[in-house]
Amino acid sequence: MAESTFKKIKKVPKPKVKKEEPISKLRIRVMAYEYKVLDLSVKQIIDTALRYDAKIVGPIPLPTEIKKWTVNRSPFVYKNAREQFEMRVHRRVIDIINPSPKIMDSLTNLSLPSGVSIDVKII
Repeated sequence: MAESTFKKIKKVPKPKVKKEEPISKLRIRVMAYEYKVLDLSVKQIIDTALRYDAKIVGPIPLPTEIKKWTVNRSPFVYKNAREQFEMRVHRRVIDIINPSPKIMDSLTNLSLPSGVSIDVKII
């Protein structure tokens, strides 16, 4: 009789997967009205984190929030004369993966310029 044309398939063992330690993230949201001051403070935060060999994701620019107001220039006769004002809030997000206590201490001791607000969350 003719031999079968099918080959025997050998089972290959699956590689063992190592259990990874849980990943903690430090999410820093930085907000300011002026983008130049914001970029300087973000650079200062990143330099501080890199000094302690941290793994950083970002800075990620978030959409700029624009608030607009329209007001009358004159209260009585000149109804069509109006002024428009706007306020822009620029935002950035920085993630630090598996932060060490040294990084946390150094970030809390940073002195940033006025007009920059920071929100820090541990995820």
